[in-house]
Amino acid sequence: MPVVLVAEELSPAGLEVLSGDFEIRHVDGADRSALLPALADVDAVLIRSATKIDAEALAAAPKLKVVARAGIGLDNVDVPAATSRGVMVVNAPQSNIVSAAEHAIALLLSVARRVPAAHGALVNGEWKRSKYVGVELTEKTAGVVGLGRIGVLVAQRLAAFGMTILAYDPYVSVARASQLGVRLVDLDELLANSDVITIHLPKTPETLGLIGAEQLARVKPGTIIVNAARGGLVDETALADAVRSGRVGGAGIDVYAKEPTTSSPLFGLENVVVTPHLGASTQEAQDKAGLAVAKSVRLALSGEFVPDAVNVQAGGIVAEDVRPGLPLAEKLGQLFSGLAAGVAAAITVEVRGEIAVHDVSVLQLAVLKGVFTDIVAEQVTYVNAPLIAKERGVEITLETSEDSPDYRNLVTVRGALPDGTAVSVSGTLVGSRQVEKITAIDGFEVDIRPEDHLAFFRYEDRPGIVGAVGALLGEAHINIANAQVSRLSAGGDALMSLSLDDAVAPDILTEIAKIIGAPYARAVSISVG
Repeated sequence: MPVVLVAEELSPAGLEVLSGDFEIRHVDGADRSALLPALADVDAVLIRSATKIDAEALAAAPKLKVVARAGIGLDNVDVPAATSRGVMVVNAPQSNIVSAAEHAIALLLSVARRVPAAHGALVNGEWKRSKYVGVELTEKTAGVVGLGRIGVLVAQRLAAFGMTILAYDPYVSVARASQLGVRLVDLDELLANSDVITIHLPKTPETLGLIGAEQLARVKPGTIIVNAARGGLVDETALADAVRSGRVGGAGIDVYAKEPTTSSPLFGLENVVVTPHLGASTQEAQDKAGLAVAKSVRLALSGEFVPDAVNVQAGGIVAEDVRPGLPLAEKLGQLFSGLAAGVAAAITVEVRGEIAVHDVSVLQLAVLKGVFTDIVAEQVTYVNAPLIAKERGVEITLETSEDSPDYRNLVTVRGALPDGTAVSVSGTLVGSRQVEKITAIDGFEVDIRPEDHLAFFRYEDRPGIVGAVGALLGEAHINIANAQVSRLSAGGDALMSLSLDDAVAPDILTEIAKIIGAPYARAVSISVG
C-alpha cells in the first residue's frame, strides 16, 4: 500500500479522498529533525507553506514520487531538484484564487477608507471623524500588475467599482486584455497613471524587486499600493520611505520578503494596513486546496496524468492556458477512434491559435490517451499511451501554428487508416466558461458538444432522412437530445450528427444505415470525465 505523508494540516475532505487505498502518516513538517527521517519510505508528501522540500529533503526520500503543495505558491519546494530526481510536483492553482483576490480588495478598501486606524482610535475612546477622511474608488484608475487568474479576478471586481483598469503583463495578448475590458500598457505608463496599483505576479528572478525606489518615484502622488501576491516584489524599505514622504498615499501589504516576520519598515505607519499572509486563509480555500492536492496524489500514484502538475511527468511545464484543453483533447482522441472504427497507421495532432505559443506537447499526450481508451484491454494512462502507440506502430506527429482564422484556439486530430481512408475531427473551447465544442468532422462543419452518446450517419442529401432517423430511434426508445445536418452542397454528401440520451446498439445502427442508404454509420460513447 503506497505511503502518503501529511506534513501539515489537511482538510477532512482531502484525507477522505486518500483513505482506504493509502497508508496515511502524519508529521510536523516544520520540525526538520522529524521530517527528514519520516520521508525515508514515503511515496507522496502533502505540505502547505511551513514545510520545506529542498534537495536535502528529496535526498532523504528515495521512494518519493509526488510532492503536493496544498496551495498555489511553491517557494518552499525546490522544483528543479525534484524534476532532476523524477519527482512530480503538484499544487492547487485554483484553490485560493477567489480568497486571494478578495483579500486584495479588502486591503485596498481598508487603506482607501482608513478603516483600521479609525477603528483603533474609536475603541481607544477617540471620536475623530475629520482625521480619517478617505478616498473613493469610483472613476479612479487602477493599475493591475499581472493578469493571471488572481489579477483577472481583481480587475473584474475593481471594474465593478466603476474604475478604469490598466494592466501590465508582457505575457498577455492585447486581444485577451480587450476581452477583459482592460487596456494593456507598459509598466512606466501604469505607474504614472494609476490611482491604485495592485500586484499579482509570481516571484521569479525577473519580478523580484520589480517595484523599488525608482518605480515608486514615478507614481502619481497619493497612489495606493497593494501587494497580496508574493513578498519581495515590492521593496519594503523604499515603499515605507514613499509613504512617509507622501508620494504614496497608503499601502495594503499581506506578504513580505522574509516570512514569518514581526519586523518591517512598513509596520507602524498609520496609513499602511498589514496582515500576516492571509490571502489564502479562508475555510473555503483551505478545503479546496486540500481536496485538490489529495485528488492529484491519487492520480499520480495511479500512473495517471495530473493536470495540476507543475513539472509534467517530471519533465515539462504545462502553461495555464493549455490546461483547460486537456479533457477536450482526450475526447477528440476517443471520438477519432470511434469514427475510424480501427487503429490508424498515423495520427497528426494539430494545435492552432493563441495557445500555440506554449509547449502544447501535453495535448498530443491527451489525444493519444483518448485514442487508445476503447481500443486496448489494459488501462490507458498519460504515462503508457506513447508506449502503446509505439507497440502498435502508430506514428504520431504534432503540428502547431499561431494562425487560427475561425477560432481563438483549435485542436484537430487527423489520421490515415491502413487502407488509406482519412479521418479527422476538430474541437475548441468556447466562451468564458470554456465550453467544449466539436467544430468539424471529416471536412463537415458541425457545432456539437462531445456528449456521452453520439451517432453519425453519412448519406446522400435528400428530403425525409431526418424524420426517418428520428422515427427509427424513437421505435428503439432512444431519445435525441440534439440533431444537426451538415452538407458540402445541396444534393451532395451530408453528415447527420446526433447527441443521444442512450447508446445505440450495433444492430439498430446497422438497420438505420440500411434503411436510409448510409454507407457510413458510427456510434461513439465518450467516457472521459
